[in-house]
Amino acid sequence: MSNVSLGILISGRGSNMEAIIKACQANQIKATVTVVISDKKDAKGIAIAKALGITTFVLDINDFSTKQDYEADICRILKGCSVDLVCLAGYMKIVGETILAAFKNRVINIHPSLLPAFKGLNAQKQALDYGVKFAGCSVHYVNDVLDGGPLILQDIVEVSDDDTEQTLSKKILKKEHIIYPRAIQIVLDRLSKREG
Repeated sequence: MSNVSLGILISGRGSNMEAIIKACQANQIKATVTVVISDKKDAKGIAIAKALGITTFVLDINDFSTKQDYEADICRILKGCSVDLVCLAGYMKIVGETILAAFKNRVINIHPSLLPAFKGLNAQKQALDYGVKFAGCSVHYVNDVLDGGPLILQDIVEVSDDDTEQTLSKKILKKEHIIYPRAIQIVLDRLSKREG
């Protein structure tokens, strides 16, 4: 698979998106990010993507009559950019059947916990409330179960007694920036084996 194309969906600051784009530019991921789509007009990641020369789109779900229409438009853009793999990077919407069907086994996500523990929002707070000694992050395939798809890669961080939600989030985010690019390359290698 040469000229492999990645599409990234974001909702916020885009730090994982930036890590992915830079890993592609450094050839750590043998692919190119061809498009970034945000569901929020004010997502900081959009400005970062533009500054890095990436095509960007903002699609507000409120501008569509149904979630299916919204996702169909996302698929139209992704397919128009010949995207091979869809990477969710802080995308705060649950991906529906429209995208999952169009990109079967080609949508992946990063989550700030050691799945299957602490799914959903505020995973770092959930981990602290539970009193875990280790937390971390997971890259997984996206399916129709929230944070429930098969795991690709995980990494751990130690939780210290004085960690707050903020300090733990920072520790985990550093790991995310390392493992997400690695996980993407693993998935691309699997895809090229399947197609080769």
